[in-house]
Amino acid sequence: IQGAIYEVSNKYGKGLKENIYQKALAEEFTRRGIRFEQQKRINIYSMDTGKILGTYVPDLLIDDKIILEIKATDFPSQQDIRQQQSYLKASQYEVAYLVNFSTPRLLIKRSIYTNDRKPFIARLIRDS
Repeated sequence: IQGAIYEVSNKYGKGLKENIYQKALAEEFTRRGIRFEQQKRINIYSMDTGKILGTYVPDLLIDDKIILEIKATDFPSQQDIRQQQSYLKASQYEVAYLVNFSTPRLLIKRSIYTNDRKPFIARLIRDS
């Protein structure tokens, strides 16, 4: 995944819109045989009840396991990082990447929040 991100960054550089980087990454993932979906809706659950509170639509979902969010801004935003961590905390996914193609140096921020730390996951498993 990171190799594909670096490849796209090297090919296209800085200054493009997020959707262009998303399409370029989709091409690169396809070329490398990496399974992914674009704009797939994922459920966000209540920490207390396990009920669905809403949905989140990440830029890419890789191998139905990893959320990838693409940014193209001059400076990394702490809000973007906190938002990414919040989505991990309230979804069934454990790993996410935040990639900013327009920072002075390519930013790849990986976040991990394991399911064993999420109380609603046990409810989901029990109720299914």
